[in-house]
Amino acid sequence: MSPTDQRLQRIGAYAVCRAEDGSILLSRYRSGTWGLPGGGVDHGEHPEQGVVREVEEETGYLVRVTELLGIHTNRWTTTSGHDLHSVNIVYGVEIVGGELRHEVDGSSDQAAWLTDAELDQVPRAKIIDLVRNGLSNTPTRSIGL
Repeated sequence: MSPTDQRLQRIGAYAVCRAEDGSILLSRYRSGTWGLPGGGVDHGEHPEQGVVREVEEETGYLVRVTELLGIHTNRWTTTSGHDLHSVNIVYGVEIVGGELRHEVDGSSDQAAWLTDAELDQVPRAKIIDLVRNGLSNTPTRSIGL
């Protein structure tokens, strides 16, 4: 296998949704790490459609994208030796329907609203801290809870 055969790129779309009390909607990966709801964008799918689909799959909520918050990239070597470059598009979203529920037979096993204090006590994906630091002055969105 040539070095270029071992290079992979993954596009992901992730959602930031805050409640009026400042808590943030998260999903827990089966590994036990908490992360933003979202995931891989399907081939041919627009990232905004991908984040809406992923949030519903992982949390039960129907959302509307309100803004593009940023793009985060990361690069590492996987355990199988692939050079992986991930491009993560982060959107602000608001809830327009649905009810909180856990994903069944997916990459996550729990969805919840966590406060900053609760987040400090659990394993979390690095992107959460990037989002928390960058969103400290972001106004909250009404979600009807």
